[in-house]
Amino acid sequence: MATATEKGFYGTGRRKEATARVWIRPGTGVVIVNGRDINVYFGRETSKMILNQPLDVLEQKGKIDIEVNVRGGGLSGQAGAIRHGLSRALCNYNPDFRPALKKAGFLTRDARAVERKKYGQPGARRRFQFSKR
Repeated sequence: MATATEKGFYGTGRRKEATARVWIRPGTGVVIVNGRDINVYFGRETSKMILNQPLDVLEQKGKIDIEVNVRGGGLSGQAGAIRHGLSRALCNYNPDFRPALKKAGFLTRDARAVERKKYGQPGARRRFQFSKR
């Protein structure tokens, strides 16, 4: 399933409400998220760390240029979506990367999402205060 386009190798990632479209190609390690540099888009170090985890596992940091379009959710969900999409794109780029990424758990879509609010209650699990009288 090598989906190579003129922009490079492609992977789609999802987490919570966020969806990331990720393109990678051999390069110098430039990361562009929604037209901005990664340091401008993600202020938090943990988000940048989450995003770089697949590259650290494969020791590909600084060898691959990454271009990302991400929509929906918050910054934390977006970072997780980018990690998922990057992992999938790396599998398309080189199928030999798949076992290491699979072992690290980066190819699995994290199914946890916000629980829906129930009618007649203030939140998903929250209940109105009990009153004996």
